[in-house]
Amino acid sequence: MATEFRFGVGVTRASSRTKLEDSARRAEALGFDVLHVPDHLGGPAPFPVMTAVAMATSTLRVGTFVINSAFYRPALLARDVGALHDLSDGRFELGLGTGYVKEEFDAAGIAYPSARERVDHLKATTEYMAEHLPDVPLMIAGNGDRVLRIAARSADIIGLTGGDRAATPDEDPLADRIAFVRDAAGDRFGELELNVAITAMPVDDSGQPDLTIPRISLPGLSDEELLRHPGVLSGTTQEIADRIRGYRDVYGISYLIVQMRHAEAFSKVIELLR
Repeated sequence: MATEFRFGVGVTRASSRTKLEDSARRAEALGFDVLHVPDHLGGPAPFPVMTAVAMATSTLRVGTFVINSAFYRPALLARDVGALHDLSDGRFELGLGTGYVKEEFDAAGIAYPSARERVDHLKATTEYMAEHLPDVPLMIAGNGDRVLRIAARSADIIGLTGGDRAATPDEDPLADRIAFVRDAAGDRFGELELNVAITAMPVDDSGQPDLTIPRISLPGLSDEELLRHPGVLSGTTQEIADRIRGYRDVYGISYLIVQMRHAEAFSKVIELLR
């Protein structure tokens, strides 16, 4: 049997409680399963926002996509995670990443660790959560070998970036990363949920996505290459639904996240996939 789809939506603004609650209830009504909050200075504070969302909804899960683990000591992060897990009646999913924006470390007055040190800290945080909060589903998102190896061995959900380079006709960076995860996970691969975040998709009848976000996150790719990237969707609602079915059939990816600006348009895709 095919794995059942799950769909998440990300919130990057929380200007008022009323607007946040209205957006959360609307996402729940549109069929989304999870509301995600990122962890960037200048953006909303994840745990207060997720708490407000959990209080305003009944079935919508909340999660981080993803916590900058280098900003936190594991025990202090676990205190917040445990509290939100309880307050949400178990509707919280913890997403972890290494952290990568040096300017945010500078602004926070925190020394910017090396890549190796950030991955080491992610591993230590993951191990602490597994020991102290085993009931909280854990996502790890990344693209590098060490991060994906940790995710394959310890996470419940793996957030795949879709590859960070252009694919030649003979290459498939996403398939390469999933093959790596499969090898690293061994017997537990079948238990993993694979995720891809959508950074651009059409929100009108043009079929054309706004490439502003992927241009920033993948500056080395041309617009033509970005349109082929797994995180960028284009075409009609039916064409997008067909492409997402292909993600599941070809790669085993069953969990998709879009941005709040995409929620209304993507809800039509959800209707075709359920």
